[in-house]
This record gives sequence, structure tokens and C-alpha cells, in this order.
Amino acid sequence: MAATTHEQGQKPNAAPHRGNANKPTRAQGKTNKTLNQKTKNQKGAAIITALLVVALSAILVSGMLWRQQVQIRRIENQRLLSQAQWISRGALDWTRLILRSEGDTSAGVTYLGGIWGVPIAKTRLSDFLGQIGEIHATQGADTYLSGSIEDAQAKFNLRNLVSSPAPGALQLNIEQIQSFQRLLALLGVNAQLAKNTAVQLRTSLGQSATRFQSPSTPNTTTPQNAPQQGGITGNSTFTDQPGLTDSDDNSATAPLQMTSVDSLLDIPGFTRESVERLRPFVTVLPTTTAVNMNTASAEVIAAVVPGMSLSSAQAFVARRETVFFRNVADVQLALRGAGVQLAVYDPNMLDVNTNYFLIHGRVQHERAEVDRTTLVYRDPMTHTTRIVRGRDQL
Repeated sequence: MAATTHEQGQKPNAAPHRGNANKPTRAQGKTNKTLNQKTKNQKGAAIITALLVVALSAILVSGMLWRQQVQIRRIENQRLLSQAQWISRGALDWTRLILRSEGDTSAGVTYLGGIWGVPIAKTRLSDFLGQIGEIHATQGADTYLSGSIEDAQAKFNLRNLVSSPAPGALQLNIEQIQSFQRLLALLGVNAQLAKNTAVQLRTSLGQSATRFQSPSTPNTTTPQNAPQQGGITGNSTFTDQPGLTDSDDNSATAPLQMTSVDSLLDIPGFTRESVERLRPFVTVLPTTTAVNMNTASAEVIAAVVPGMSLSSAQAFVARRETVFFRNVADVQLALRGAGVQLAVYDPNMLDVNTNYFLIHGRVQHERAEVDRTTLVYRDPMTHTTRIVRGRDQL
């Protein structure tokens, strides 16, 4: 029995039974499975890390490339802008040549029918270069020019509000202040601002070297029997400082010199709307000038000629379109025909020739655009021109 039991319960040479002897094998299997899972997780994390590094590198590289492209684009724009400015300078020299040739052939008369008055529509630069036989004319196919010449003396010159009876002396010009008052009234602006403008102009000229400059036209000599220009004497109701007293004036602070119509905004009472209304009829020139009656508008003529209504000035302009004035005597004859007496206006402030011109030019060179306005002075004797000032609008 004992032998039988031994044979049934245990095989020969078998290891003795110890209960849970196979459990370590199951635990080892679980351990291997855990290690495999950790290995897979580590591989996934490594892949994600690699993707993040690649994405970050791509972002950095794209940013560097973008900054490089922006820098290249900026350099290209600067090159195009510089080329456009040089083209604009060349066009300005060409326009100055036109003004000089026109002065040589017009016998001292500037009128709207002259060559200078023909505007240039938007035209390719290659068309201009081809006309002069330039072999590189095709290089200007992407460049366009346009512009016009404006008679600066066709407008009322604010510099006339202050006269210089002696070098360095500055006096308010009563007659010109009255003319400016009439112009302001015609345009619907407060006429009392004329006196404030004259005072502001005189104050700004007090520290400027231009106060020593003489009038630009030879016709501005005052006859002996003519009334004294400027000053505050006589029956004039104007004061040296309207609305101010000497004790209230801050003489230590001088305003900036007036160089454009926009300078009127520095004077209390002028608004942006009123300045824009005055812009077509008012200018600021370095010296006192006469009004060109061949090119002035009806509003300006009605302002500078006392007693002349706007309707009479419009009829005067309409008659001028058929035959231009060749000298001041023709102007006086036409004014007499319009019912204006010679004694009511100063003939020295009327002229038929112009020394100051405004040149408006526009250059479009591929992506670059330059708008330039230049004030040019033409000598009345030699007809040579020089640039007074210019302003670019990029």
C-alpha cells in the first residue's frame, strides 16, 4: 500500500512537491511584460521629443528665413526709393530747363498759355528716354512720371503783409493787410485774422535773415508821391500788435518762420477747414512779390484791387483768356475798362511776369512712389533757376 501510494502521488525521481513552486515563473512573466511596456513608453516619449525638437527647429529656421526675407525686402525698397528720388531729381532739372527756355522766349511775360502751363499726364519713363534716343530706354518700362507747374505769384503772398522800408526794418503793410482781409471775407473766413497773421509773420521774421532781402521784382519801387507802405501812422485803425499790448507780448519766445500755408495753423483762430479753403489762393514766398495778373484767379484779383467786386474780377479773367497782358500798362487799361480807378491800387503790386514757380512731380518706380513739391526761383534778368525749397511725400 505504501508503495502504491507513492507510485500514485509522485513520479519517480520527481522533485518533492512544495506547494506554490510555480508562482515565481508567473511573476517573472509579469515583470517582462512590464519591462516591455516601459520600453514602448520610452520609445513613444523619444519620438514625441524628436518631433518637438524638429518642430521647434522648423519654427526657428522659418523665423530666421522670414527675418532675412524682410531684411532683403527692406533693402530692395530702399533701393527702389533711392532710384525714384534720383529720377524725381532728374525730372526736376528737366522742368527747370523748360522754365529757363520759356523765360528766354516769352519776352518777360508769363501767361497760362505758355509751355510751362501744360501738365504731364502719367507717362512711362521709357517714352521720354526713347524720344532722346537713349539706348537703355527699355529699362524705364516700369517707371511712370507725372506732374505740373504752378505759378506761385498767381496767389496772394503772405510775405507781403510785412514790408521792409529799410534793411532789417519790419513794418506791417496796411494796404496788403486790407487786401488779405478782403480775400478772407470772399472765402468766408474771419477777416480779423488778417491782422493777427501780419503780426505773427513780423514776429517770425524778426530773427530771420530774410528780413534783409529786397523785393524780388524791379517794379516794386515806391514813387515819391505814393503813400508809405507799412507802419502804423496816419488814419489807419490798425495797431502794431492788435489784441495785444507790449507788456503782454512774450518777446522771448519767437514763433517759427512761416514757410507754407500750413503755418497758419499756429495762429489762433485758423482751423484746418479754413486753411484748406485758403490753400488754392494763398502762398508764402521768401520775398515780397507782385501778383501776376495773367495767371491770378478772380478771388485774388478782387482782393488786391480795392473796389473790384468778385463778379467784375470774373469778367476780367474771362476777357484775359482771349488776349493775355504784355505789360502793366495793359493791365491798367483793362482795370480802367472795368471801372477801377488807378488811384485806388498800387501798380507796383501788379505784374505780368513770374519769378516763383511751384513744381509738382510724381514718380512711380515699381513699388516706390515719390510726390515732390518744389519751389523754384527764376531770375528775371538771366532766367536761370534755383531751388528754394522742396518737400517729398513718400
